[in-house]
Amino acid sequence: MMNDEVYKQNLEEKETMPGGPFLIQMLFKEQVSMPDKETMTEVIERHCGETENFCYDEKTAGFAMNDYIAEFKENEVPAQLMITGCNEFDATKIDSFVKSQMWDCMEDRDRILSECKYQVIAVDFLASGLQAQERANFNMDALDALAELYPTCEAFYFQKCGKLILAEEIRNNTVKGVDRFIRFGVNARFFNIQGTEDMIVDTIGMSTLFLPDLQYHFHNIDPNWVVNHAYNLASYLLQNDCPINDGDTVDGIVDGKMNLDLQWVCQYEEALIQPARDVLDINMGEYASGQR
Repeated sequence: MMNDEVYKQNLEEKETMPGGPFLIQMLFKEQVSMPDKETMTEVIERHCGETENFCYDEKTAGFAMNDYIAEFKENEVPAQLMITGCNEFDATKIDSFVKSQMWDCMEDRDRILSECKYQVIAVDFLASGLQAQERANFNMDALDALAELYPTCEAFYFQKCGKLILAEEIRNNTVKGVDRFIRFGVNARFFNIQGTEDMIVDTIGMSTLFLPDLQYHFHNIDPNWVVNHAYNLASYLLQNDCPINDGDTVDGIVDGKMNLDLQWVCQYEEALIQPARDVLDINMGEYASGQR
């Protein structure tokens, strides 16, 4: 991981509301038509279960997911997937801070953002009433359907976490279950702290599921090990519906692997890196930097 550009911290930037919409932007080099209603219904139903198409025209298609029932105080309703028609994509709206953390396709990033002039947007609706694992599976089932429905899609951009993923990587994905959301919907970011040997790894994207993002402030350890730890811990939080409280411990890292013989203490703190939000900070013991 290398990035020499210097960024000024901006904690005036606030995180969007926890549980807010999960936005998928499909990027294209050329304009693309909306698939016909029957094809969309068949493909989405094959990936997402029983589906009802409640609106369809050249601007919007909407599908109710009868296998994903969201629970609210007032009632229970199927979660919905809304898909727009094709419109222009303006890559200049993605700032250099976000682009610096597109680790999944750093070699292709500039090409994709310069060549792709069009987008189709998909968003979940009424999905905040789903349990975390249900919503994770719903969004990733929908992602699989979209990757099939739009074969000329060049890449997928996940605005909430800032990940840019080549479409072929999603079509060839072998990750199963809710870990698909950790793979595509959560980004482990990496920062060097200017003028010091300190580093920060944090995650962004977990709040979509009302789960905490993670933060590590450290030195003298391979940051790639820390990134791997972050993804593994994020998976644990999702698989177990976040059982970690202030003062609890998690397995630390020994020779690059999680090891139960080394325990690191967790506590909830304000994030050191934008956007401003509460995170689950992992005190890395002898590798920890800063004050806890």
